[in-house]
Amino acid sequence: MQAHLMEWLNLGVRWIHMITGVAWIGASFYFVWLENNLNRANPKDGLSGDLWAIHGGGIYHLEKYKLAPPTMPENLHWFKWEAYFTWMSGIALLCLVFYFNPALYLIAPGSSMSGPEAVAIGIGSLIAGWFVYDFLCDSALGKRPALLGFILFLLLVAAAFGLSKVFSGRGAYLHVGAIIGTIMVGNVFRIIMPAQRALVAAIKEGRTPDPTLPAKGLLRSRHNNYFTLPVLFIMISNHFPSTYGSQYNWLILAGIAVLAVLVRHYFNTRHDSHKYAWTLPVAALGMVCLAYVTGPKPAPATPDVAKVIKYQPLPETAVGGVKAADAPPAAAPAPAAPAAPVAGVDFEKVHAVIQERCTVCHSASPTSPLFSVAPAGVMFDTAQQIQLMAPRIQAQAVATPIMPLGNITQMTQQERDLVGAWVNSGAHIN
Repeated sequence: MQAHLMEWLNLGVRWIHMITGVAWIGASFYFVWLENNLNRANPKDGLSGDLWAIHGGGIYHLEKYKLAPPTMPENLHWFKWEAYFTWMSGIALLCLVFYFNPALYLIAPGSSMSGPEAVAIGIGSLIAGWFVYDFLCDSALGKRPALLGFILFLLLVAAAFGLSKVFSGRGAYLHVGAIIGTIMVGNVFRIIMPAQRALVAAIKEGRTPDPTLPAKGLLRSRHNNYFTLPVLFIMISNHFPSTYGSQYNWLILAGIAVLAVLVRHYFNTRHDSHKYAWTLPVAALGMVCLAYVTGPKPAPATPDVAKVIKYQPLPETAVGGVKAADAPPAAAPAPAAPAAPVAGVDFEKVHAVIQERCTVCHSASPTSPLFSVAPAGVMFDTAQQIQLMAPRIQAQAVATPIMPLGNITQMTQQERDLVGAWVNSGAHIN
């Protein structure tokens, strides 16, 4: 019952996180598009531009003031709660998935780290990430945005590398995303919203607004804009074990982040010209290259398998080959002799490994207290189910060691090699 309730709690929090995240990022994208598409030719007095749009059967006319209207409107809409609820639901999800049972998803299999130590490192990384970022933005680097951006990228890559050495790949990825998300919501709460409130207060009181606050808010807003696509990838990365499950997972994350920033830059600048249109094919090519270099390497043939190939009986169509029916009775056992070395890929042994290591969770009736139903609906109760899932087993338990979760069933490397040899030999079940 507890596993069932935890699953539904996870669902509810994850759904809230997704909805509020879409609202936050959608608003960010919309206002960037709006800013980039304002008609700035001969604007009215006090305006920096306007825009006409049609949507949902209605026509809209939007105007942007250079500073503010002569009198502030009675109802002024603020965009902040999307950011706050996205972060709060994200932290709640981080606690549910990673901190509630850190041995399952957070701690790398085989690590001697305790649960409280792992949780402390995770929370500490979020706090340290914000303070380091905030310090750099307020330093002299704040006046050199390109250099600041490059240094921030290097620091995030360093964080990904460091976290990948103490956490599971999935845990490392999600904590890098949480660091970025904390920076983004910190920008909204600590810089952007105070700057906007100071601007509104100055207008109401007839004072000249402090120009330094809007400038800081603009820099942080740009950072948030470029952070969005890498964060979106990290949010869905747990579905793609070839990324976080690789031994070079931190480098893969860095590569995808660079490609995402390139694409975001094109959409940020295409209103002026299409001189950055090259970023789109480069990003596509980059993804193809990443897919290629992260692909599973062909497993080398074992000596036993090589013997089978070397001494395999001649086929009946070859010179000297005979049909099995024509072979003399005394020679009948001879063709079976090479079968002994094939024991390494015998399905019965593979079946026994999967039954012992995998079906505690992946079964119609899981025995693990962590799950009330099979995760993702994947079950290994029958030989046919195992055969159908052979490519997935290869990807998640052989090519990468991400399954079993936290290696809670203590699957050995020899067992992984056995399963891999079975898959590579054709995944036969009889």
